[in-house]
Amino acid sequence: MSNYLHIPRKVVFYISKSSIEQLADRIVLDAVRNQASDIHIIPRQLDTLIQLRMNNNIVPRLYLPKDECDRLISHFKFRANMDIGEKRRPQSGAFVSYVNNRAISLRLSTLPSYNSESLVIRLLPQQEQIPIYQLSLFPNITRKLLALLKHAHGLIIFTGPTGSGKTSTLYSLINETSHLFHRNIITLEDPIEKNYDGVLQVQVNEKAGITYATGLKAILRHDPDIIMVGEIRDAETAQIAVRAALTGHLVLSTMHTRDAQGAIYRLHEFGVNWLEVEQTIVAVTAQRLVELTCPFCQKDCTPFCHSYGRWKRASVFEILTGKNLNGILREAKGEQASVKYQTLKDVIRKGIALGYIKESEYERWVSDNDE
Repeated sequence: MSNYLHIPRKVVFYISKSSIEQLADRIVLDAVRNQASDIHIIPRQLDTLIQLRMNNNIVPRLYLPKDECDRLISHFKFRANMDIGEKRRPQSGAFVSYVNNRAISLRLSTLPSYNSESLVIRLLPQQEQIPIYQLSLFPNITRKLLALLKHAHGLIIFTGPTGSGKTSTLYSLINETSHLFHRNIITLEDPIEKNYDGVLQVQVNEKAGITYATGLKAILRHDPDIIMVGEIRDAETAQIAVRAALTGHLVLSTMHTRDAQGAIYRLHEFGVNWLEVEQTIVAVTAQRLVELTCPFCQKDCTPFCHSYGRWKRASVFEILTGKNLNGILREAKGEQASVKYQTLKDVIRKGIALGYIKESEYERWVSDNDE
């Protein structure tokens, strides 16, 4: 089993009961060594496939017998304090693993499938923090994001698809503002992905009655300056986040929308009236994680190069604030407004023209409807 990580052809390993824990540790170690962002454990009809997401590529790493899948997933679920016996509904959890004296936060998500239960593990190194100067590909955007944190109250929403770097951006900004402005920061997360000593972090626990809604109500009585809500996912959370912004707090949160202006429409769908939206929203950002042009490879990188390539990705942003934000709000209400701002399409085009971003990223992130 010691050489399974380097075998290119399909090989199925039969694992003894005493080796499940060792196998799980070796899978995590392999992912950390290759700077993978996710581990995919996928049950199939005849076997189990272990894959890693390295940059934007899914790379098969290991094949296991079909009956080993349940045992491996149960081991990870046990470590994350998840319900091992429940396989009919999705679950989520997290725990911290130590690899070569490095703390790695593992965020688990299970999903029932036709063959069996599948598992995806997101890897988040605890000690690694994106320096604020590397937050965006273009430094002027970083300065704008930092300037937003100077607001005493309001709502700032970060949007983008899964894996676009929203969480990393939030953590970097929170870490920076805790040192620069010395403000009391409380987060409400599900789950807590990275631990910070200077920030009071609250874990959502629905079994114990701590939902996003009840947690936010309690946080408002805890004298915070900045509140970070992991995600606005329903009407109740949206209403309380807006109420917190109206009562003199700066609220940071994420939302899954295609672009920045989509978050404004989503808030209205959640029952927030236009007056409250106008009074609370300070800025809305949309971001994507794009692959940069490799300085070593001419075109596509080799698998070896990909394994050392996390630094070959960078975030690009579109930001709605000030006059542009007010113009989008008027358009959303059906009024006439002239709005011109730098969209994600424009930013990606600029990066390609300057030779920073691969041309293939434009096709990947810009749809036909954006043209």
